[in-house]
Amino acid sequence: MKRWLALLLFCLLPAAQAETQAHILLQDSPLAGFQYHAGKKLWDEMKVGDVLVLVREPDNPYDARAIRVDWHGHKLGYVPRRENADIARLMDNGAKLEARISRLLESRDPWQRIRFEILAPLHAPQ
Repeated sequence: MKRWLALLLFCLLPAAQAETQAHILLQDSPLAGFQYHAGKKLWDEMKVGDVLVLVREPDNPYDARAIRVDWHGHKLGYVPRRENADIARLMDNGAKLEARISRLLESRDPWQRIRFEILAPLHAPQ
């Protein structure tokens, strides 16, 4: 039985390695506006590592560089204004960025509740 398990793991190892993708961490930020959007009611469902979707809002009346942060189709907040210029420029130039929750913290301060990472995937040369 142990030999079969070892053989199975040996066969699956290349497939698991092929799925691994490297990323460059562009920034780790607090979530702006947590207290105004869906975060409070979704708090118990979110987990560290959950995928977030970044949505550019160039027509946002408060910030032309606004980047909305969504989780499972729900608006959680925004990339902080003081940290969104480079990310907005990258997105406007077609960069495919990824985001995920990096920390969840029970806190009265909404700026400390959720931190998230923005990553740029590294594509291996072919």
